[in-house]
Amino acid sequence: MSTVIVGAGQAGVHLAVSLRQAGYAERIVLIGDEPALPYQRPPLSKAFLLGAATEEAIQLRPESFYPSESIDLLTGERATGIDLATACVQLASGTRIAWEHLVLATGARPRTLGVPGKSLDGVLPLRSLAHARELARRIGTARHVVVVGGGFIGLEFAAAVARDGITTTLLEGADRLMGRAVTSPVSRFFAESHRARGVEVRLGVAAAEFLGVRGRVTAVRATDGRNHPADLVVVGAGVTPDTELAARAGLPTGDGILVDETLRTADERVFAIGDCARFPSTHAGTLLRLESVQNATGQAAHVAREIVAPGRCPYQALPWFWSDQKGLRLQIAGLTHRHDETALLGDPDSGRFSVAAFRNGRLVALEAVNRPADYQAARRLLSRGAALTASDVTAPGFSLKTAAA
Repeated sequence: MSTVIVGAGQAGVHLAVSLRQAGYAERIVLIGDEPALPYQRPPLSKAFLLGAATEEAIQLRPESFYPSESIDLLTGERATGIDLATACVQLASGTRIAWEHLVLATGARPRTLGVPGKSLDGVLPLRSLAHARELARRIGTARHVVVVGGGFIGLEFAAAVARDGITTTLLEGADRLMGRAVTSPVSRFFAESHRARGVEVRLGVAAAEFLGVRGRVTAVRATDGRNHPADLVVVGAGVTPDTELAARAGLPTGDGILVDETLRTADERVFAIGDCARFPSTHAGTLLRLESVQNATGQAAHVAREIVAPGRCPYQALPWFWSDQKGLRLQIAGLTHRHDETALLGDPDSGRFSVAAFRNGRLVALEAVNRPADYQAARRLLSRGAALTASDVTAPGFSLKTAAA
């Protein structure tokens, strides 16, 4: 029999690799709907976009790797159905593939804005290699760029393109940047930093309409009525999990494919991992869906162990994240989810500081801006469940590094 993996992104590829590393000798089929070899997504909004990384450089594995590890990689193939009764996956090409274990690593899709003019030429998302190729081509001639959305992707893109000769405007409908992911002090710092670099950051203002001439975008009308000239618009308004295949098979979904603490769906033969999976998080104390490389690779490694040696072990890896915004390195250990207190370590005016977040008097996360040592110490502390309070970390002479030793 075989393990079939639907989705050839970070999670899917890492699962295939982890299975082989764990001694799995059965057939592995890896199905990707994009024609390109599986690639890393983070460089798309940074190095690849600016020509500092080639397509070959961002590949997760070279083409020769897959046959060398007896991994059947099917690119440009789309899974259209799952038959749980016969344990088969149906492909758009008409092929049916039998499985003993099925893993859904279908990822997420860019959220579509219900805004007039969204189909104009020059209005693009940034999620896939094809998107990044097109944006890289257009950046060279763009003079007025509008970024819709102040999350990681929108800010990374704005940081990459903001320079002399390009007017860059960022519209964020919420009252702060990266609002779902970071604390208020970090949001304020990044807003001020991007403004200092020439990006017009507008908070509490969303895109109301994309205006165009002869089918091509020329401006973005904001919800406050102001028009922003634009010959290129990047929509970074978040993503929605790709649950269509699971839902059609009758597997429970809801802001993701619902899985238990072992990452199994309602059918114990079927797992879901990565951006598409909504799982019970011990760190958040609730069901959660995480969009990060760490979560994708961590869950992939966990499921590989469950397939090779089923132990029904819960997935409990500490979440961590990062974002590079042209000289601003943000690293996050843990989850700021539902935090109720923060403590500032260092001076934001220096460009190097950290924010510790607490929930019910206990450290749950740390955000480090250009302070990698703080981030590494926090990962160690949080992984072992250190019971630190805000008073502890702000006490004279306190050192994260010493506490983590």
